Amino acid sequence: MKKRIAVVGIIIEDIEKATEVNSILHDFNSIIVGRIGIPYRDRGVSVISVIVDGLVDDISAMTGKIGKLKGVAVKSAITKG
Repeated sequence: MKKRIAVVGIIIEDIEKATEVNSILHDFNSIIVGRIGIPYRDRGVSVISVIVDGLVDDISAMTGKIGKLKGVAVKSAITKG
């Protein structure tokens, strides 16, 4: 299976979930190329953008775990090949 590059956008609406999101990202640190997090205090959310380079299964596993957290939204865009 071929590695793909992806950008993963995460919006944390329930700030109590930030620790869990960070824990999941730590578990997948082997595929993370870079990350930027911005606390958007005016709106009461945190926004994280993560660039990953890995197998589609690994990217999907990471986003799936994050997506199961209540109060957290996640979307990804993955290269085609």
